[in-house]
Amino acid sequence: MVLPKNVARFNRVVTNRVTKPFADKLPGFGILLHRGRKSGREFRTPLNIFRTDDGFVVALTYGPDTDWVRNVLAAGGAEVITRGRKYRVRDPELVHDEARRPMPPGVRQFLGLVGVTDFLMLKRE
Repeated sequence: MVLPKNVARFNRVVTNRVTKPFADKLPGFGILLHRGRKSGREFRTPLNIFRTDDGFVVALTYGPDTDWVRNVLAAGGAEVITRGRKYRVRDPELVHDEARRPMPPGVRQFLGLVGVTDFLMLKRE
């Protein structure tokens, strides 16, 4: 189970607007810069994002079929701004992991409560 669509709508309209001013500065948060695969427009999506040995991981709390995930997969990469630094990321990979191993322990437990088992892995350039 992933979070319901009405929660996604609320987050897009309310939560994203509140978090955008600081999402690129705090640990565990970031802004994903990506281009629309149809429109070509640049989008700035605030996310919970975590470092890995070679890049970043994002829990797909709304599933792998969201527009931003499809945009990143179609483009083969994007940019991430986190903790005040910008990174180019490439080779996006969808990972299904019922044990939620890519995530930090505290986050792993929360994701277990809401049933999130899909992740997007991104490699730093």
